[in-house]
Amino acid sequence: MTSAKKQYDVVVVGGGHNGLVAATYLARAGLSVLVLERLDHTGGAAVSAEAFPGRSARLSRYSYLVSMMPTQLIEELDLDVRLASRTTASYAPVVRDGKPTGLLVERPEGDATRRSFAELTGGDAEYDAWREFYADVAELAHVVAPTLLSPLPTERTIRDQVDPGIWRDLVTQPLGATIEQRFSDDTVRGVVATDGLIGTFASVHDPSLVQNRAFLYHLIGNGTGEWRVPVGGMGAVTDALARAAAKAGAEIVTSAGVSAVRDTGDGAEVTWHDGGRSHTVTGRHALANVAPWVLRILLGDGEDPDGKPEGSQLKINLLLDRLPQLKSGADPAVAFAGTLHLAEDYSALEAAYADAAAGRVPTRLPGEVYCHSLTDPSILGDSPEGTHTLTYFGLHTPASLFAEDPERTKAQAVAAALASIDEHLVEPIESCLARDANGNPCLEAKIPQDVERDLAMPGGHIYHGELDWPWASNRARLETPAQQWGVQTDAPSVLLCGSGSRRGGAVSGIGGHNAAQAVLAAR
Repeated sequence: MTSAKKQYDVVVVGGGHNGLVAATYLARAGLSVLVLERLDHTGGAAVSAEAFPGRSARLSRYSYLVSMMPTQLIEELDLDVRLASRTTASYAPVVRDGKPTGLLVERPEGDATRRSFAELTGGDAEYDAWREFYADVAELAHVVAPTLLSPLPTERTIRDQVDPGIWRDLVTQPLGATIEQRFSDDTVRGVVATDGLIGTFASVHDPSLVQNRAFLYHLIGNGTGEWRVPVGGMGAVTDALARAAAKAGAEIVTSAGVSAVRDTGDGAEVTWHDGGRSHTVTGRHALANVAPWVLRILLGDGEDPDGKPEGSQLKINLLLDRLPQLKSGADPAVAFAGTLHLAEDYSALEAAYADAAAGRVPTRLPGEVYCHSLTDPSILGDSPEGTHTLTYFGLHTPASLFAEDPERTKAQAVAAALASIDEHLVEPIESCLARDANGNPCLEAKIPQDVERDLAMPGGHIYHGELDWPWASNRARLETPAQQWGVQTDAPSVLLCGSGSRRGGAVSGIGGHNAAQAVLAAR
């Protein structure tokens, strides 16, 4: 399919969820909009797929949970999207004094959570510290979350609304220092720290504070920080967005690989290829739903190897015939219903970082497991009773770790991940794996190099680059609508609308919304 016209008000490069959000807002405002998507389908990383031949279960293959997408955005776009709460927030199986046990955090927290803290730590002090800490996080979240769909506030504006101690603990000193000051137990410290390390390769003591920024983004969604399961799989979110964009009048062209974007002085020119021939369209604005590093190449600046982002994750999708039993005796339907923390004690996280920084697959690989089918069985299709999906997300697995021999190192990392699960199971996880139509175990693994190949995310970085604070510095230039909304580039007619925009990252639609508002404000 080719575009119907040669000129549009706005050309959106990339049909991921942010591009579709931007297209919907702009088309609803009466602008002509063209969305160009390189793949043969929209959705980018937010897709569902039958990953295993002959098995009808649809897995959220890349992105897998939703927290940052504002309820306001869902309502404004009339999206047919339902996000389900998980009954368990997290469970961390551990071995203490040779005895299998674990730390349970319910949703909402109740007596079982307090008892679990007391049994693991020997008293109420750690749980009291936990509640106080997350009350402080909530105070900052309640200030920041309402600003995400508005022009950028300055740092001073946010800081003046928050207790100075909270600002210090979460914004100005390394997350590791805060955790060590406020908690004593190794497991409790680790469970807190992981939200600062998902998709981010850093020590909790990194002076750049990238871990603090990642932590904040993981805890501010809708002011609560709750991570929910998209009913129908992640693809249901982008399918709803694609329907909304098309209904609003946006034109969507797939299998359209953009090769160049040019600022013409009074607009933008976009060149793309449909597999057979090249096409060029113009627009008053081009919105880039690609990583800033990729955009610079499209603008003709060439590749910058030194500035290329580096992703850090190991994603493993599994299909099980049954949930395994845990050595701790915890009910699998409870333990797997939330975030299952594996090898994520605080000391283990830092040891794994040291291993990976030295170029070694961590001896004990930290990671998290999610069983979406316990919350949303609809994704199982006609699978036999007892079948479940499982998603593993490994930390401290930077792209550089796999650079020399990707397949061998990936196999080593997958083995380490499965060992971290098996450490706490009565039977090996592989004995629970379903088989596909060809008799192969239902397991697929993706390292940063796979993510880059599949989705054109440079370095496999799931945020398109390191996250920045969701506010502007006090000295920032906020003169143009693009600057005010945090979506500016060096080319006046080209705006960022994806995860690489300020306040982008995660499946949120915020980048798309804010780019659309900047375009409308500039009219």
